[in-house]
Amino acid sequence: MRTHLAAAFSAVTLTTGMLLTAPTASAQTAAYPTTPFNVTVTNTYTTGTLTWYGRSVLVEGVHKSADQENCRGTTAFTLDAGNVQLGVGYSDTRSCAGEVVPFSFTVPAEVPGGAAVVRVCLDDGSAPPPTYFKCVRYGHP
Repeated sequence: MRTHLAAAFSAVTLTTGMLLTAPTASAQTAAYPTTPFNVTVTNTYTTGTLTWYGRSVLVEGVHKSADQENCRGTTAFTLDAGNVQLGVGYSDTRSCAGEVVPFSFTVPAEVPGGAAVVRVCLDDGSAPPPTYFKCVRYGHP
């Protein structure tokens, strides 16, 4: 009798464990939406991708300074649907002397649904707040 109970208990435990660990179609996460960006002033630019999360936006790309004397950086602002600023982020790298330099940073957007708009700016690469040369707005897809 004990052998039958132990076998039944093992079968139930194994089945329950398989049900708890088996992935379901509804449990799989969808990819986060992305938006390409490009802010160009003559032959100086910042370009890359915005990845829209629930409460933040990842800003990744490269920036390039066109000449030997000046540097460039990237700033991004998250905004809600009423154009109220939610957060700001700055690249931790600068492009100087014609270099193409990668960057990646996250900008908070601590409201339900996250940011409605991201404003990406090409800046002078100085300590925050930098001087902005040009900004372009990108809406949540």
